[in-house]
Amino acid sequence: MSSRPVSERAVIFLIGAVQFVNILDFVMVMPLGPDFAKGLGVDSSHIGYIAGSYTAAASVAGLVGGTFLDRFDRRKALAVSMLGLVLATAAGGLATGLSTLMLARVLAGLFGGPATSLSMSIVAELIPVARRGRAMGAVMGAFSVASVVGVPLALEVAELGGWRMPFFTVAGLGLLVVLGAVFYLPPVRGHLEEGRRRDHPVGIAELLRNRDVQISYMMSALVMMGGFILIPNISAYVQQNLEYPRAFVGRIYFFGGIISFITLRLAGPRVDKFGAFRVGAVGAVLGVLFTYIGFVDYPYWLPIPLLFMGFMMANGLRNVAYNTLTSRVPSNAVRARFMSLQSAVGHMASALGAFLSSKILVDLPDGKLGGMEHVAMLSILMTLMVPPMLLVVERRIRARDQAAAAQAVGAGPGGSVALAPQPSSHH
Repeated sequence: MSSRPVSERAVIFLIGAVQFVNILDFVMVMPLGPDFAKGLGVDSSHIGYIAGSYTAAASVAGLVGGTFLDRFDRRKALAVSMLGLVLATAAGGLATGLSTLMLARVLAGLFGGPATSLSMSIVAELIPVARRGRAMGAVMGAFSVASVVGVPLALEVAELGGWRMPFFTVAGLGLLVVLGAVFYLPPVRGHLEEGRRRDHPVGIAELLRNRDVQISYMMSALVMMGGFILIPNISAYVQQNLEYPRAFVGRIYFFGGIISFITLRLAGPRVDKFGAFRVGAVGAVLGVLFTYIGFVDYPYWLPIPLLFMGFMMANGLRNVAYNTLTSRVPSNAVRARFMSLQSAVGHMASALGAFLSSKILVDLPDGKLGGMEHVAMLSILMTLMVPPMLLVVERRIRARDQAAAAQAVGAGPGGSVALAPQPSSHH
């Protein structure tokens, strides 16, 4: 493996490729839901259980990973996680019923969850703060590419070769991407050096006592639960309730992915310039608007691809804002631990959202999904709670950084701390 310096652009491309496979493995399952539900004899209202099984397992993996991931070179840890994901994805194509498919998705979540937090940790460690919003937006663009290219292709592959074929295809692609990342990513060991310089390592309990960490995790839970109470059911909803043809489902993910890609590329620099709160608040307002229009009071003159584009744009703005902001909470020494636990919180919230939607939704006699308006209103409520948290965390981090800068000027060179002192609540 090469030890030569790797450019920021190459790092972003390689991590983006890893994230593309990781995200595609997850997001393709939801639009394929009606296909494998029919093939395995599963009720459409139970599709949320499949998505929830992945995210619940990813949450457990995040909790466990938070205890040891910071002890290893991040590149090696990422390679192990992605290889496990590749094998689990292939196993999904061998499922014979609801239980075996859920088991395969549990295994995928156990490896995919840590892969996400490790990927974000690598970007945060190698890319300076001044350009991190742009970098996060670019890496998160993998979601858009997965939607634009991956999901429509997976739907087409399923049409041609059956619902199992996309699982095998993504597993093969994942193996190639993992090899590329392992051979070309630089070793990422800076956090090991920083950890050795500390008098004592920061434990999970100490991390969780930090107020900025607490608010960040609560915000992650709201964002993910608010999204995944809806997302696993979109494909079934547009086909069964809005009578959108199965042959055209790939189009809504294609156009939604394009607008999401553009949004993520533009949102990152805007977060760097205007701050996470302003960008995230705009995303939250748009999210409430398009959720209400799409799932509570849908106007039938509105093209479904246009509705989905608005939904994806809103999610992109909000997600770049909160991911960039929370990446500033920890230091390098505990970054993978922080992000692994954040991933655990987010995945568990996603699982709860998906499971809750499956409890609320029912298969009506006419083939439609009943209860989508109740699910949508819960999503709207959670979305409205995010901007105030963005504002609080942004102000606290700004005050913390200013205090640390003043202390550095007054004290001169000194050791770093894993979590800088929190700003006082007294004025």
